[in-house]
Amino acid sequence: MKFGGTSVATPAGWRVIAERIGAVVAQGKMPVVVHSALAGVSNALEDIGQRATEDSHYPLIDEVIAQHRQLGDAFGLSADELLADELGELRKISAGIALLGESSPRQRARLMALGERMASRLGFAALRSLDVDIAWLDARDVLRSVARLEQDDTAHYLNASCDVAHDPKLNARLAQHRALLTQGFVARDAEGETVVLGRGGSDTSASYFAALMDAERVEIWTDVAGMFSADPRRVPGAFVLKKLDYAEAQEIASTGARVLHPRCISPVRASGIPLHVRSTLAPNEPGTLISASPGSDDARLKAVSMRKNITLVSMETAGMWQQPGFLAQAFALFARYQLSIDLMSSSETSVTVSLDGGIGAQHPALVALSRELEAFCRVTLVTGCAAISLVGRRVRAILHELAPALDVFREFEVHLVSQAANDLNFTFVVNEEHGDKLVQRLHDLLIHRASQDDAVMGSRAVARSLEDSGGAWAPDAWWAKKREELLDLAPATTPLFVYDGTSTQHAARSLKALSSIDRLLYSTKANGHPELLRILAHCGVDLECVSSYELDHVRDACRELPASRFLLTPNFAPRREYEAARDAGVMMTIDNRFVLEAWPDVVADQEILLRVDPGQGRGHHKFVRTAGKRSKFGIPLDEVAQVEALARKAGARVVGLHAHKGSGIVDAATWAHTARTLAQAAATLPDVRTLNLGGGLGVPDTAADPSLDLDALDRHLASVRADHPHLDLWLEPGRYLVAASGVLLTRVTQIKHKDGVTFVGVNTGMNSLIRPALYGAHHLTVNLTRLNEPPTQRVDVVGPICESADVLGKARLLPTCAEGDVLLIANAGAYGRVMSSDYNHRPPGDEIVI
Repeated sequence: MKFGGTSVATPAGWRVIAERIGAVVAQGKMPVVVHSALAGVSNALEDIGQRATEDSHYPLIDEVIAQHRQLGDAFGLSADELLADELGELRKISAGIALLGESSPRQRARLMALGERMASRLGFAALRSLDVDIAWLDARDVLRSVARLEQDDTAHYLNASCDVAHDPKLNARLAQHRALLTQGFVARDAEGETVVLGRGGSDTSASYFAALMDAERVEIWTDVAGMFSADPRRVPGAFVLKKLDYAEAQEIASTGARVLHPRCISPVRASGIPLHVRSTLAPNEPGTLISASPGSDDARLKAVSMRKNITLVSMETAGMWQQPGFLAQAFALFARYQLSIDLMSSSETSVTVSLDGGIGAQHPALVALSRELEAFCRVTLVTGCAAISLVGRRVRAILHELAPALDVFREFEVHLVSQAANDLNFTFVVNEEHGDKLVQRLHDLLIHRASQDDAVMGSRAVARSLEDSGGAWAPDAWWAKKREELLDLAPATTPLFVYDGTSTQHAARSLKALSSIDRLLYSTKANGHPELLRILAHCGVDLECVSSYELDHVRDACRELPASRFLLTPNFAPRREYEAARDAGVMMTIDNRFVLEAWPDVVADQEILLRVDPGQGRGHHKFVRTAGKRSKFGIPLDEVAQVEALARKAGARVVGLHAHKGSGIVDAATWAHTARTLAQAAATLPDVRTLNLGGGLGVPDTAADPSLDLDALDRHLASVRADHPHLDLWLEPGRYLVAASGVLLTRVTQIKHKDGVTFVGVNTGMNSLIRPALYGAHHLTVNLTRLNEPPTQRVDVVGPICESADVLGKARLLPTCAEGDVLLIANAGAYGRVMSSDYNHRPPGDEIVI
């Protein structure tokens, strides 16, 4: 049984270990407990080794000692006495590093091994104080490392591997004890020197001991309830995987799951020993069983996993085409510099490989490798990547099922695609900042919607706290501060949209502060509440409309504003709407040559903008991408000059070009790219003085989603201004200005439990907020009545509309809900009430501004 750092860091954790030992002994079996260092100590020891070279490590040593003293005090034990030898060695090693000004792999191994050794001395005394009959074993007396070819000192001392041949003599000697406590992570080499098994090596130690002793099973005890279909901290509703075979578990662990170290599977697989992943926080849960049986042999996906901090090395040369030996020559250099290749993709003239995490562009080995590779190929490094893997069984047989979900990659750059030779995974390498959102979407499309409680998929994750859920709400959210006021406002029987005027002001001022923007217009289709319109106008934001009806509405709400503060951008509207704008003196954006050819008198003597299709749309869903050849919006780039000539013929002057790629975009460079595209198109148009870059500024829907960096946006657009000082730049955001300002309050009506899923019914649904059904949008949902209570269950929040799509939130982590509780759905200030309906004759939410 292996227990991790969280389990051994507290008295409660050691009591769980004591109980587990007693339960196994009561079954007539002999438990061997393998444990990690106390949580955080390994990191601290690593930092001590680094900071000792600068003689600044003493505070860290004090912190390590204090952590062990605190645990000892809880059991009435003196950590200073029990750990006298180890603490003396800690001071001696760090002093030696400080004296030399550098540390060797041998010193670092000895230093790192102290974490497990100190925890072991203290834990053994704690167990004895709990009346546990157990013997102590130094793992280094049992585990012997084996030398590997071309292994340097770093690998030898800090990433050792051990011999695991079953040893009957060892087994007989150890079997004399009732129970054993020993350390993970540490071993000795053939010379008797201390070596360590690499970070996370305690899992591997447990498997080594199991193989050496021909154990019945291995139990890896951690702080989560098994292996999951995705990281439950990032993906609400991830499923516990009940059963996996060794290869599947190896694949999930290797592609990003941190629950289990990938190296621990090989020893038990060779010996046919089953491995259980269990949780000390939920010891009665079955967890995950890893064995020779996969649970299901069907072709199916079982997990979406991700590794971050990936670096790609691309090697390109025409000389490799049909030339034997190119890969051998290149890969020999990788081996020389101890750089492990993970993924590979090749073409006739290039090869791209990925390196294990942590190898950045300035890593000395990678710098040296690149220098040598440049002698026979062009090298490009791509850093800051994430590898997203779809892991399952016989993946090639279900590629047709994956195809619809791959649409999620449309808006993201994919650097590499790799299909595993063992038919267990399909991997995509993308920019790291997009990784979390892609994992969530892929899991929802490929795992969540297809899964049911069967031999493989178990219950959905229940995180220990909001912080673990990946959907935590910020304590400084305006609605958290105004909780009592919102609870008083929530009607007893009907839903209510509540907008916070101060939040809207803050969003407007943050954009008005951008030095690169000459004019800011609010896309009023996002939310047309009159009071919000007046707040934005007061902040200096002008108003953009897409219909004459919207124009009438906003002009009525803001009667004091002159016509110059409005803009009309219709799409396939009838002639009378263009005439209404002309007669009101409101500038128009034209996005179809038909208007100029069929109704030239409508635009005569007018200054107009042309809406251009930049050729490629972006956004979080295909329905919000507003560019590209299949989009109904905009004039093709190659027709702009012709359409401008038509405008001149009609007596209009084209003074600006407009483009809008889509919504929910967080790549700050997007608008600069649009600006440069429009500037190039405007180069031959004599009267153009304005580039309207549209909106689509992304708003994070969950804590895991990336945010738009406004400073970066300003820098990108400033560079465009510098190149084109004669052109004004406009932005016309909608959702960015009002989404976070609004919430939807709804009350719980019913609760249903069905086939392992809990449904919480509320008194409104897609009739009030259609974004989840229409776009698959994610809205943070909290139980406002029980805001400060701990979450206890995953639920689907559903409405009363007679449609299967009437789901406001899937797998949301909430406290136990009761009839009458007020649920708050966040980020509902944009495209909420304005898109609502009275479908089923149910009234949508009313609105109020506070």
